[in-house]
Amino acid sequence: MLSIALITLSATVALGIALSVLHLRGSSMPHWMISALHGILGAAGLGTLILALRGPPSGAQTGVASFGAVAAVLLASALVAGLGIAALARRSGRGVGLLIAVHGTVAITAYVLLAAYVSLG
Repeated sequence: MLSIALITLSATVALGIALSVLHLRGSSMPHWMISALHGILGAAGLGTLILALRGPPSGAQTGVASFGAVAAVLLASALVAGLGIAALARRSGRGVGLLIAVHGTVAITAYVLLAAYVSLG
């Protein structure tokens, strides 16, 4: 189950990178469908991770026992920030760049923690 969460979130990261490149290039191409897929995959990955964490604990021998729970909290925070990006983009578009940076930083931190948890746990 953890590997499914990691695979789902890997696809989410790839879409997020594509979205950030489009944003930085100032593309006028409408990318709301990519954004929607990015959000749906991210929420599905978070849900899968939460379900996987209900199982037996792992990673105590390697010191990564809490990485899964911390990754889930950070992913939930990234999801909230992503919804904030969508709301700001629809209204004024102001402050979106800063929120994108926060969203990306939190999400990538969570992804790295999850990768360590899956590989060492």
